[in-house]
Amino acid sequence: MGIAEEAHNVRVLGSGQQTIVLAHGFGTDQSVWKHLVPHLVDEYRVVLYDNMGAGTTNPDYFDFERYSTLEGYAHDVIAILEELQVQSCIYVGHSVSAMIGVIASITRPDLFSKLVAISASPRYLNDPDYFGGFEQDDLLQLFEAMRSNYKAWCSGFAPLAVGGDMESVAVQEFSRTLFNMRPDIALSVAQTIFYSDMRPLLPHVKVPCHIIQSMKDLAVPVVVSEYLHQNLGGESIVEVMSTDGHLPQLSSPDVVVPVLLRHIRYNIAA
Repeated sequence: MGIAEEAHNVRVLGSGQQTIVLAHGFGTDQSVWKHLVPHLVDEYRVVLYDNMGAGTTNPDYFDFERYSTLEGYAHDVIAILEELQVQSCIYVGHSVSAMIGVIASITRPDLFSKLVAISASPRYLNDPDYFGGFEQDDLLQLFEAMRSNYKAWCSGFAPLAVGGDMESVAVQEFSRTLFNMRPDIALSVAQTIFYSDMRPLLPHVKVPCHIIQSMKDLAVPVVVSEYLHQNLGGESIVEVMSTDGHLPQLSSPDVVVPVLLRHIRYNIAA
């Protein structure tokens, strides 16, 4: 096993001709894909990994400078694909990992046949001519809450992000993986994500992109999915699902898994 594989807890399942990479978002780990994986392993070679900083990774490996931008994570994705000798993959990225995939696909378009982006946003802060969903004060309050009592923040943030029932298994699951992160690392990752601005990069994406979004999402307003569609440089398509929450693959798998399978299996019609 290579260095990147070991550090990121890489698992390779299934044995199909085509490789699918599943990349999780903030506060989760590869377990967030548990409802989707069983539907893929008979047809595809499935690559799962954990982003550096996830509670399942060694915190000593977290380089605060390297991961102060999303480029550091994109380099990790490329390193994993190279170690596994993947020639080309369908990359399914949730939340921040959708944007990490965008960066990686610009750097190495040969490695990606398709991007599937779930709950993705290129910019969380509002601008005069752009609605990302957050004002500067919102973010300052969020970071202060993380700093002052991380466990209490996790308990409050998890149901808001997941949506739906406060007592649901999905809320409990997200609370668990969120709380598994070391608090200083979680704060650093959150600041990197919420202050990132990927909008200038979108026209440089040439790989086809399937944008999948919940109707109601605390972190990503529906208009953002249309913004991505209008500004990506390659072919793209948007599907807005009737789901509630930022982690629909965890909270509404009955709706989301068939949608994901359709976008994985079928290309954008000419």
